[in-house]
Amino acid sequence: MTSYRSLQCRLSLISTIAAFAFTLAAPATALAADEDAALISLVQQHVKAQADFNVPALTALTTDNYVEVSPLGDVDTREKVLAFYAPDKKTAAPVITVEEPLVRVSGDTAVLIAKLSMTITAGGQQRPLALRASYVAKKDGGAWKLLSAHYSGIAPKKPAP
Repeated sequence: MTSYRSLQCRLSLISTIAAFAFTLAAPATALAADEDAALISLVQQHVKAQADFNVPALTALTTDNYVEVSPLGDVDTREKVLAFYAPDKKTAAPVITVEEPLVRVSGDTAVLIAKLSMTITAGGQQRPLALRASYVAKKDGGAWKLLSAHYSGIAPKKPAP
């Protein structure tokens, strides 16, 4: 009987510990999901602000020392980026969707990698285009802001022979 009672106590203790660990993990998981959602939203707002040539929004979404690597490989300071998106330089922009977001958070810094997909018109024909974008964000006063962005073209898949 003693071994049965001992086993019962151990199982009870293990169950209690597991339940306690679950209650601690559930809020942490929810908090991580909230952080991921906030960062994905930040990138979506940034993409929209670029498409709209919305300098005030771009200013609010980026840190003072923001830097960007363009798809052509140019390294642009925040001032140069904001000048590029000045309202008087606005051109028609394709609808860009943020896909395949991958978020990693470490303290008050985060990295988000995503695919930016769009359809462009070239030579009178529409064709799909995609970029891979890497963003670094930093928490600033409790809110996330972009510290940098790096854009690389994704080569279109070649048709099978």
